[in-house]
Amino acid sequence: MTATAPAPSTARATAFLPRLALVLAALLATLFTAASPATAHAALTASDPKDGAVVATAPAQVTLSFSEQVAMGDDSIRVLDPQGKRVDTGELRDMCSGNTIRYGTALHTGLPNGTYTVAWQAVSADSHPISGAFTFSIGAPSATDVTLPTAQAGGGPVGIAYGIARYAAYAGFTVLVGGAAFILLCWRRGAAERPLQKLVVRAWVTLTVATLAMLVLRTPYTGSGNFSDVFDLDGLRAVLQTKTGASLVSRLLLLGAAALFVAVLFGVYARRVAGLGPDEAERAERETEGSDQADGPNGSDEAGNPDDTSDLTFGLAIGGAVVSGGIAATWALSEHASTGIQPGIAMPADILHLMAVATWLGGLAALLVALHKVPGIERAAVRRFSQVAFVSVLVLAVTGVYQSWRQLGSWSALTGTEYGQLLLLKIGLVAVLLGIAYMSRTWIARLADAPADAATAVTTVGQTSADVSRETATGAVAEGTDVSRETEPVPVPVPADPERAAQLARQRAARESALEKRVRDADPDRAGLRRSVLAEAAIAVILLAVTTVLTSTEPGRTVEQETGRGSTATAVPDRAVKITLPFDTGGPNGKGSVRLELDPGRVGANTLHLWADSADGAPFDLPEIKVAFTLPAKDIGPLPLVPEQAAPGHWTASGVQLPLAGEWRIDVTVRTSDIDQTTIQKTVKIG
Repeated sequence: MTATAPAPSTARATAFLPRLALVLAALLATLFTAASPATAHAALTASDPKDGAVVATAPAQVTLSFSEQVAMGDDSIRVLDPQGKRVDTGELRDMCSGNTIRYGTALHTGLPNGTYTVAWQAVSADSHPISGAFTFSIGAPSATDVTLPTAQAGGGPVGIAYGIARYAAYAGFTVLVGGAAFILLCWRRGAAERPLQKLVVRAWVTLTVATLAMLVLRTPYTGSGNFSDVFDLDGLRAVLQTKTGASLVSRLLLLGAAALFVAVLFGVYARRVAGLGPDEAERAERETEGSDQADGPNGSDEAGNPDDTSDLTFGLAIGGAVVSGGIAATWALSEHASTGIQPGIAMPADILHLMAVATWLGGLAALLVALHKVPGIERAAVRRFSQVAFVSVLVLAVTGVYQSWRQLGSWSALTGTEYGQLLLLKIGLVAVLLGIAYMSRTWIARLADAPADAATAVTTVGQTSADVSRETATGAVAEGTDVSRETEPVPVPVPADPERAAQLARQRAARESALEKRVRDADPDRAGLRRSVLAEAAIAVILLAVTTVLTSTEPGRTVEQETGRGSTATAVPDRAVKITLPFDTGGPNGKGSVRLELDPGRVGANTLHLWADSADGAPFDLPEIKVAFTLPAKDIGPLPLVPEQAAPGHWTASGVQLPLAGEWRIDVTVRTSDIDQTTIQKTVKIG
């Protein structure tokens, strides 16, 4: 087969795109290499002094321990005296060692007795801000003028603005990638259609503006919560040194490459496909799919016109895939996928998941616009999108199941955590969406089975639309004129009277709107498809919103891992309090769990049972186990208790007196060897 050289502009674009793909692939590889695996939402696991503790002398420092790695600055830990004055030095101490994540700050010497407040704020490895506060007392508790903060980090107006930017970024990415994929994979001639061009360009603008907004709002979002901090250059410089800041900057760089991609798609490529008629475009698309029966000799069509769009289509497809994959990676590298178990698998799976979502839902938006605004869209393009959507759903199913297992960890987390409940809602929406998509496939099948004369009729109506648009531009269509036959424009002088000109303009707009509706309704099968696609798009918007909320919700696996680390369990009247506390003393065979039962779990005498299980579920015969009860609100305790061993891995104690109702903290000290020991705690409500 003789190769035909493309036009110079096309050749330059074709030659540039592989280089662009190589550069972006190198950037993406660098980003993956720089990513540091971590685990999801961090939580405060311990503090020294403890929450509510009364110490005899002033401590030299305050330390905080976290379940996972966090980012903290010099002002992340603040210690306030009873009058609200800071008594810490303001210097953060990094005391991390191995798997122990601990930070602290030194206190001034000579602190008087009283109640002190510790307020802290940090950023999890998955980019979400966390915060908290607690009190301790020196000598004895006292009154304090400090009010514990109730607002969570990342909340308030700044949090709302940042959340809106997150939603807009996901929506822009979805439409940008899906719209471009719809054009290249399903309907090449759509590159020359103005409605689709507007859709994709606006999606690019939305994603770019949202990314810039997230970058400038990052400092107040993770810090003070004041909009004025967007002008804090030092804060912006600090953000750029974080994983999230690097991801946002990388996204902006990739959006620059995406702008070049869009320019080529709607520039050189659009002019090339616009020069092909519908039949030639259809043959070119079949050739890309591997069917060249309709081609003439030497790679030309039946009319002898060479098709020089295949190479450019291939280059755009490769470049677009690399750019979209890179943009998707900026989310995978800075959110849940980069944390938790198996990040090396989770990040590529998350990228595939995001691209499949964008190809399906963004392509759906492009199809909806085409069905409403472009009467001449070919049936074959709709059938091709159905095939692309089917493949996207398969990818979504595989990656979604893996992500669900990774983020939940157990069946109980599916219904017992907010993340699991949102996931169930997402699954339900996907099921509804697939049901509507099945109806759409039925309409597509009807379109495929439609007789040829019906297709010709619709095409004729589309051509008539263009002819009448030329007529009405001069205001020459008289009332009662058959617009389906009048195809030659009749020039009429434009009236000098502005009111008359405005009246004619309104008449032209009304005629064009009526004609557009007539064209849309000319084919009942196409109208039915349009309605079902509109329903799909409506559900897709809700699905996208739920997915965005999921990305900022603490995974169920993390919630269950943190059960027993300071959270509160509510007692049920006349029913024993039952809790499970996982522990890890750090030594050999130091992992396991303690099951505690307090019966009847109310004020007065109670019976305590303790069972210790090793990591494999077998009874754990611990050398020592101790329990202490504390009621911080009434300054009672700790009340120590050493239960008696009743059997291997089982201890009991009777007559455990709890004098008052309230939220009692239960501290269980576990020793697994002569030197390996840890204390775990749980707060239970005793009524």
